[in-house]
Amino acid sequence: MAERKLTLNDPESGKNLDLPVVAGSEGDPTLDISGLHKELGYFTFDPGYGTTASCKSDITFIDGGKGILRYRGYPIEQLAEQSSFLEVAYLLLYGELPSAAEFTGFERDITYHTMVHEKLNTFMQGFHYNAHPMAILSGVVGSMAAFYHDKLDVNDPEQRDLAAKRLIAKMPTIAAAAYRHSQGWPSAYPKNSLGYSERFLHMMFSVPAEPYEVNPVAARVLDLLFILHADHEQNASTSTVRLVGSTGANPYACTAAGIAALWGPAHGGANEAVLNMLNQIGTVRNVPEFIKRAKDKDDPFRLMGFGHRVYKNHDPRATIIRKACHDVLQELGKQDELLDLAMKLEEIALEDEYFVDRKLYPNVDFYSGIIYKALGIPTSMFTAMFAIGRTVGWVSQWLEQSNTPTRIGRPRQVYTGATERDYVAIEKR
Repeated sequence: MAERKLTLNDPESGKNLDLPVVAGSEGDPTLDISGLHKELGYFTFDPGYGTTASCKSDITFIDGGKGILRYRGYPIEQLAEQSSFLEVAYLLLYGELPSAAEFTGFERDITYHTMVHEKLNTFMQGFHYNAHPMAILSGVVGSMAAFYHDKLDVNDPEQRDLAAKRLIAKMPTIAAAAYRHSQGWPSAYPKNSLGYSERFLHMMFSVPAEPYEVNPVAARVLDLLFILHADHEQNASTSTVRLVGSTGANPYACTAAGIAALWGPAHGGANEAVLNMLNQIGTVRNVPEFIKRAKDKDDPFRLMGFGHRVYKNHDPRATIIRKACHDVLQELGKQDELLDLAMKLEEIALEDEYFVDRKLYPNVDFYSGIIYKALGIPTSMFTAMFAIGRTVGWVSQWLEQSNTPTRIGRPRQVYTGATERDYVAIEKR
């Protein structure tokens, strides 16, 4: 089959340039424009990189028009129903589902690395008592490079693998410690007899004064949330990890940068924004007023947790988590006015012509915020929860990039400032 290409004609220079079509295993065809500036002297202008492929990747496939999300070829629906978070972590890291022996070894490695250096706990005590957990998370993760500096050769595959496992193992420990710091509680050490999600809940909520039993319903839905958040192609935080990684920076610095990017309210902070919005609405009886405001383009109020930049029909993660949300609320028997309010908003969004026509359906952030609240996780911790799950995706993407020759990332710009002018002495201005 002949190579597909698009020929670009520049009338100013009279030159033609063939742009090869880069085809992946599936997905939209992509033009290779790498020779555009060299041959014709042009750059492309793509604010937000919405139509730019920055890399080739084998990890995650998304078809936003069809509502498809797959990890390494496996539909997210199958993984959510049948797999565990650590099994999905293995899949994302290594490309295949593990055998029983491989999974046992991987789970043992993750469990072995869950503790953090005691000096890191001391470092955390230096943060103000009401510091946002994401500020603590990004600072502490970045500082891990100072504790594991003897194992930071990014050119060594074994050291890269070890760093990836350390980050996956220690992120829940650090996140739980950040929460406990805000409560004035002592840090809780990880219990190796528990599974990944059970261990996190124990580190979050156990106190020395009395025994704490992990609710299996909470652990199960938390594991599901971590699976759904594990990776999502080249989103803002993952692109940040890759961009920083392209400089040769160590994985802890790259992950800290990803945490900082995730913190933004338009990205990982969206589920926190959902709860803030629900608090603003207040009660079910206020819903009609705020729905009316949401439809008014001149009103600054916006419904948070509705619609998605990539998914144009439905977010497959939201379909899965919606059912889990309703099941969990029923199983836990939670009665809460904000939860009732959220369910009322969901009902309207799924039936109101305004929302249906614009495909403004509740997304994964809408439901995850409700579930976290039902589990007793405070709003300030919502983005940290996202970070725990997404760490797997970050390190998988970082490993993939590290295994292939990579140029340092260097986006260009359209300069709109002053043209050349001469300096004028201060006394003459």
